[in-house]
Amino acid sequence: MNIVGIALHVCGLWILSSLDASGKLLVTAGVPVLMVSWFRYVGHVALMAIFVLPRRGRSLFRTQSLPRQLQRGMLMIATTLLFFHVLSLVPLAEGTAMNFMAPLLVMVLAPWLLGERPRWHRLAGVLLGFVGMLIVVRPGGQLSTEGAIWGAVTAATFALFQISTRRVAGDDPLTSNFYGGLLGAIVLTALLPFFWKTLDLSLWQWALLLSTGLTGFAGHWLQITAYSKTSATLLAPFNYLQIVSATTLGWLVFGQLPGATTAAGMALICLAGLAVVLIELWQQRRRSSGA
Repeated sequence: MNIVGIALHVCGLWILSSLDASGKLLVTAGVPVLMVSWFRYVGHVALMAIFVLPRRGRSLFRTQSLPRQLQRGMLMIATTLLFFHVLSLVPLAEGTAMNFMAPLLVMVLAPWLLGERPRWHRLAGVLLGFVGMLIVVRPGGQLSTEGAIWGAVTAATFALFQISTRRVAGDDPLTSNFYGGLLGAIVLTALLPFFWKTLDLSLWQWALLLSTGLTGFAGHWLQITAYSKTSATLLAPFNYLQIVSATTLGWLVFGQLPGATTAAGMALICLAGLAVVLIELWQQRRRSSGA
């Protein structure tokens, strides 16, 4: 087991959760979602241009399919905008939990969009995760109806983004990361005049806004490095630790903790996804051993 790769991956998840917490703080302070996203993408692509582009040169732009990279970039922008909007409506932990429906939705769509063979354990995982989602967004629960609806839309968009990421798997991960950041910076810069707002922020809020590019860059950088050292199947179960980081930050920063029933629904979503990952790992090892 590659402990270094796992540690890098988990650190990346914590940093990305801190980005989500920063976005929630800024949006609730009155900063438009589009402006938060603009700072996040411009900062991200600027840091890649400084630290990655000089070493990679033109090879950073080399892709097997530019249209697919552009499609992935647009879905990445949509996911960011939607998720920041969701976080303005619901607590951080619940918003993150709803987003974890995305990997399960990918399993539903994979046979049609990726040509993968349907598997019974994936279907069972999807159904179990859906039950968990219903518990989290139940009528009379902690979440607003609007937040629950936008959370479901975000999870579906994130699922399409993950599928589009698989379609550019032949490209260098840094290339995909750069194209996503670059397209986000270009599109949001074009839209910014329509949503521009003169900001009246404190010094720490400005620092937080400027940090979004750094945390986005650092989180994705650590994950790319982790995947370069460790197989994706080994890292997959650790993705669900982001629920822990989101819940912890939600408590420390916002004083929000899920109720017992909501926590049970979140746990069910995590268990559904984790069970599928572990079954896939077991099947892969069985095939490789010739059993």
